[in-house]
Amino acid sequence: MNKLQALSHKTLFYFLALSMLFLASCSEPPAQFFDITVLNTNAFNDFASPDLARHINEETKEFPDIPSSKKKGDEAVTTITNKILYLEQSLDKVKKLSASGDEQKEIKELSTRLYEMVIPVYKKEYMDYAKLCDAHGDQSAKDAILKGIDEKYRADFEKSYSNLMEKGKAYAAANDIQVNWGQ
Repeated sequence: MNKLQALSHKTLFYFLALSMLFLASCSEPPAQFFDITVLNTNAFNDFASPDLARHINEETKEFPDIPSSKKKGDEAVTTITNKILYLEQSLDKVKKLSASGDEQKEIKELSTRLYEMVIPVYKKEYMDYAKLCDAHGDQSAKDAILKGIDEKYRADFEKSYSNLMEKGKAYAAANDIQVNWGQ
């Protein structure tokens, strides 16, 4: 009887271990994979654009007739800091995905590269820009930062972002994921 119990405990242990391995090796559902790798990149689709620069600068605007618009002087930096934290969390989620198949692997790689392209720029150039905005710094210095971002990063970003969106659209269509592509 003890041998039978020991055998059944051993069998149960192996069954549980194999079940855990099987579940761990399963990839996320296609819609979840799409949301994390493609859809979340909407958080920085305005990268290297005048819209992003305007948004950062507007964080510092006060209106004399609106007391609640009084600023502490760190609003632009806080905005960029929060954006960096969000992007780093999103990148971590992308990296933790288990991609199955060539299509998912390619999308995961494209998404990872995009995050790794923009995060350092937010940490350096956009943070420098935000500091100037908070300090109501020289407009020519702000313009120089924005011009540098545009010249160094915009073309590569747009190419990489478009490539990811193209792959994402094909993936969404192949997996019946309903997406409004802004049309």
